[in-house]
Amino acid sequence: MSDSSQETQQQEAGEFPVEFDREFYRKTYSDLQSMNDEALEVHFYNHGIDEGRHASAPAVREEFVKLFQNEKSILEIGPFSNPIASGPNVRYFDVLDQDELKRRAEGLEEYYVPDNVPWIHYVSPTGDLSVVDGTYSAVVSAHCVEHQPDLINHFSKVSDLLADEGFYFLIVPDKRFCFDHFLCESSLAEILEAHHQRHRVHTLRSLVEHRTMLSHNDGARHWAGDHGTLLEPDIAALNASNAIAEYEAANGAYIDVHAWKFSPDSFRARTAELAAMDLINLRPIRVYQTVRPRLEFMAILQKTQS
Repeated sequence: MSDSSQETQQQEAGEFPVEFDREFYRKTYSDLQSMNDEALEVHFYNHGIDEGRHASAPAVREEFVKLFQNEKSILEIGPFSNPIASGPNVRYFDVLDQDELKRRAEGLEEYYVPDNVPWIHYVSPTGDLSVVDGTYSAVVSAHCVEHQPDLINHFSKVSDLLADEGFYFLIVPDKRFCFDHFLCESSLAEILEAHHQRHRVHTLRSLVEHRTMLSHNDGARHWAGDHGTLLEPDIAALNASNAIAEYEAANGAYIDVHAWKFSPDSFRARTAELAAMDLINLRPIRVYQTVRPRLEFMAILQKTQS
């Protein structure tokens, strides 16, 4: 990316750090410190991304969350027991209330801390954001967007809650380095089909994929090239049959799986395409590349003026 395009990107994005910060990149890696600016940029885009090199401070969660903590008003979607925003300017939305989330966390204490569950200001068992009052300067979510049956509807609901030129800050699992490794990245056609068919629960396809094609969720192992193995055909067939029975028994009720699988580049492309089609009025202004050995990337969408 040229100097002028970096400067334009910075101005349009409310002074958020650029995706490739050459000085940060140079200082972070001793083997790059003798490179000039042009060589440094070529290195990042030709090698650094694939190597998982850290090229901008907010590319990792602990720095990314600093970008929005001082926003005037924040809505966090799906905090469960690990909210990424805090303070008197924050409101929380989830599918269960605080007591119910604590009970769920108590059964999963290896991963979750019940006492960390915040007060939930807005609750919808179906994830309907229309129950939320007011507008916000920022909406935030972590590992939430991939669970939305209708991605376009989700983005539209978020946009309705944002003030003009407000921001949606997202932490998204990178399908290459999480348990979605063996699944294909989501296409524009799939996203459009889900919206056209008004999906409110996940498809049988998503459930079968989840039960038969998952890898492990260790980012470091994926970065090292260890992706595990797919199930043996007989076990996959059994799991697929059980998934069909599970889907039919649910009788239209929601079963939680991933609907969407993204890398940073495909997330940018899909959201840009949806914006270009005027299906959403959010545009990607930052999509930071995944940093080794992590399994998630950071993105910022900005609402366009009404």
